Amino acid sequence: MAAESWNLPGWCSRGVADLFPAGTEEGAATDPDQQLAARLAEAETKGRSLRVKLGIDPTGTDIHLGHSILFRKLRAFQDAGHTAVLIIGDFTARIGDPTGKSATRVQLSAAEVEANAETYLLQLGLGQPKERALLDFETPRRLEVRRNSEWLAGLDLPKVIELLGTATVGQMLAKEDFANRYGSGTPISLHEFLYPLLQGYDSVAIEADLELGGTDQKFNVAMGRDLQRHFGQRPQFGMLLPILPGLDGVQKMSKSLGNTVGLSEDPLSMYSKLEKVPDAAVDEYLTLLTDLDLGTLPENPRERQKAMALEITRQRHGEAAVQAQQDAATLVGGATGLGAADAEVPEASLAEVNFPAKAFYLLSVVGICASSSEARRQIQGGGVKLDGQKLADPNQEFASAEELSGKVLQLGKKTFRRLVAP
Repeated sequence: MAAESWNLPGWCSRGVADLFPAGTEEGAATDPDQQLAARLAEAETKGRSLRVKLGIDPTGTDIHLGHSILFRKLRAFQDAGHTAVLIIGDFTARIGDPTGKSATRVQLSAAEVEANAETYLLQLGLGQPKERALLDFETPRRLEVRRNSEWLAGLDLPKVIELLGTATVGQMLAKEDFANRYGSGTPISLHEFLYPLLQGYDSVAIEADLELGGTDQKFNVAMGRDLQRHFGQRPQFGMLLPILPGLDGVQKMSKSLGNTVGLSEDPLSMYSKLEKVPDAAVDEYLTLLTDLDLGTLPENPRERQKAMALEITRQRHGEAAVQAQQDAATLVGGATGLGAADAEVPEASLAEVNFPAKAFYLLSVVGICASSSEARRQIQGGGVKLDGQKLADPNQEFASAEELSGKVLQLGKKTFRRLVAP
């Protein structure tokens, strides 16, 4: 459905894949329960802010650019004067969202979830000026950070039975992931059916006006609407955003696929990865990860690619992004000596390397490759350089840390590390 029919301001509709209810029926344009634009207008008239919900389950430690799409939209609502309600799923993470999974997830301990949650908040901007943070943690009444254990840990059995009574087995099996697993004979544990109900109950607990989610979350977001009706609340709207393709431009951005850009990556690594995004995905990155007007950007694919990489890196690292762009051009161009020495490159310590060391071993120990076998493949494939000179022999031997200290080790055109002697 065309975003124009939603009657929303550009900051709100940009990049949105789905909005429900869309309020396109006759007479719905002024109904704040059927059209989000009408609820926004109602909130302005009454001098109140909408409560915009985004739930995250901290099942890992790193947030990447694919995750940031939802946080950017949440920040847009903050900047428009609304209240972002960020729900840390410290209770639901111990179940694990079955969406997109072909098997039951491993359950995490409460301590693991809390440790992950703390790293998430730091990456989102806790303790940082709002100008540099992904979310605004500074402005009063613009952000609530809630943990859903507040209301879920205390649910008694009668309340759980009531929740279970709001959905049917047929509804659950209509969810694509469950349907696929059931059809293939892959076990589905009963506690997994609880996940969408508990996530939906979060909307009841915080009285959400709007919930943000990826396009794979429609079932869970709709469950929140159903439960709000059941408990006599005004149903929330659901706003779904696309799943960002990874650096390959095809598969979704996922750490398991190795095609991510992490929010905490250094400027050079971030820029170097982004300027290699395939042309076909550049406009999607621009739409979902920046506020730039696509019509004002260069038509030349290479220049457009560089503009995208520079802007996204600038959002995270400020003016260091300009230096990163310059350093990337210097290093990819094969600079040695003074040019390479002047570049701001993240460091890799040689403290754990036992010398004399062979090249394949060196790459794995300093962390530029995941394993010695991968390092061998990369060197044999011509993808590794030392100070701009290609390494051709995986067994090339280096006598000491002093021999390597200060030199730049390069993998492909995206990864650079300056070696540092202990």
